[in-house]
Amino acid sequence: MDRRSFLMRSGMAAGCLGLSPVIAQAQVGQATLTTVSDGSLTLPGSFIFEPMPQDALQPILAKYGLSDAQLTPECNLALYRDGERTVLFDVGSGPDFMPTAGMVTDSLDALGLTPEDITHVLFTHAHPDHIWGLLDDFDEPLFADATYMMGRAEWDYWWNPETVDTIGEARAAFAVGAKRRMEVIEDSVELFDDGQEVLPGIAAVATHGHTPGHMSFELRNGSDAALILGDAIGNHHVAFHKPDWISGSDQDGGMAAKTRAMLFDRITSERMQIVGFHLPQGGMGRVDRTSEGYVFVPEGA
Repeated sequence: MDRRSFLMRSGMAAGCLGLSPVIAQAQVGQATLTTVSDGSLTLPGSFIFEPMPQDALQPILAKYGLSDAQLTPECNLALYRDGERTVLFDVGSGPDFMPTAGMVTDSLDALGLTPEDITHVLFTHAHPDHIWGLLDDFDEPLFADATYMMGRAEWDYWWNPETVDTIGEARAAFAVGAKRRMEVIEDSVELFDDGQEVLPGIAAVATHGHTPGHMSFELRNGSDAALILGDAIGNHHVAFHKPDWISGSDQDGGMAAKTRAMLFDRITSERMQIVGFHLPQGGMGRVDRTSEGYVFVPEGA
């Protein structure tokens, strides 16, 4: 049995164990937009909440039944199929980041897909839960037949040898892990810039701040449009209620807050569907404006 067959059969076996990936689905014109689960993360609340005004934070957490001690956000990868291309946005955590994540191959299997069916992988950014799933158990690209694409500014940041020394001790492993995976696709990756149509009907939108080169993607098919957010709007609670608050999860908190303001204005004015990597119930839905800020409305709600 060759390595690919081994991995595929291993994934199928895991899928038979009763895993139930969270999946949301909608049409974008003639194309299908689906979210596939990579599991979830377990994070200390301080990772996000530490810079925030604690007294004002508590009522928001209480409203959503959350603790400031620990969070367990979903990880939702967007999958776009237009009949010609099968595009996966990010690749998840793989087996080396957290035991609660790294189940994207099982989720694809639930849809009748294998890694070989993915024609393109578009990266929003290179944090572990978005890029560490790039490699299989043999340190080769898991999505072997896919074209890999990343924003030029994001690639340059993680490729820079100075990043590991300037990103801070808490994120140094992020830089090492990203660089190791990027080295595998160095000779084949395609880089793009803000505003560029990277594939037919898919345009890059600069949403810097969470990382220096973070990209979102606007999908347009016919009269329908959707926005793949990555981590530009990273949660359904404080990011929506207080988008101007600095979040500890963002590498440049001030820039990330400006990005959120831009995105909320655009999403609500154009009534765009969104997919957020860490938003709940599959991560797909819309945004409503309220007297207190914004609220996430999951698909089907």
